[in-house]
Amino acid sequence: MVFEDNKMEIMPAVDIKNGKCVQLVQGKPGSEQVIIDNPEEVALKWENEGAEVVHVIDLDGTIDGKSNVKLIEKIIDTVNVPVQIGGGIRSVEYAGQLLDLGVERVIIGTMGIIHPETIRELSSEYGPEHIMISLDSKDSKVVIKGWQEKIDKSPVELSEEFADNGAGSILYTNVDVEGLLNGLNTEPIIGLVKSSPIPVVYSGGVSSEDDLKTLQKTGVKGVVIGSALYKNKLNLKDALKYQDIN
Repeated sequence: MVFEDNKMEIMPAVDIKNGKCVQLVQGKPGSEQVIIDNPEEVALKWENEGAEVVHVIDLDGTIDGKSNVKLIEKIIDTVNVPVQIGGGIRSVEYAGQLLDLGVERVIIGTMGIIHPETIRELSSEYGPEHIMISLDSKDSKVVIKGWQEKIDKSPVELSEEFADNGAGSILYTNVDVEGLLNGLNTEPIIGLVKSSPIPVVYSGGVSSEDDLKTLQKTGVKGVVIGSALYKNKLNLKDALKYQDIN
């Protein structure tokens, strides 16, 4: 699956924790505001409403390193659209296992930033279109290890490096606004899109159709929407109107 010209893919999020679909505030354990059984059915609901890709984050993997691979497999088997997965991917072997299960795109954060050779290895074996590097930003610096540790580099500084290492795309999350439903700050998004030689997908704080109109002008190739959908601030069918950019 490649990113298309003149399209901003709308990607509903299915965050999984303890076997359920949840929404956390700024990724903090214990801040669950949404808890739904059977994440695979949630993913199917988004597909039935028109989503062309589902964005799954394994929060158990991110927070404590426990893999939800059986649940991930169930989601893949339930839906017919591509699934991209991140969270707790801490080895080349596990990333390969997910891709072999049928995951369309693995989203790699901490491992890739600390060990960029892992991105090269996976890209060489599976193709760059299946490898997405996650650049999560807080106070304009990249954060790793579940947003707990800040490194002294910005997303812009890292974007070219990872394109050279074989990543096919970037997931950029602005932690400062993620989960708060207070809108977004476009300046760092535009800066990253302009500097990055590979497609950028944005995540964090999307809460309205106005946000989607704004993001259309930034050049991002995809937008992940989570809390706004689950709290009925946004309707997926309405959001999908902003996929095609004229």
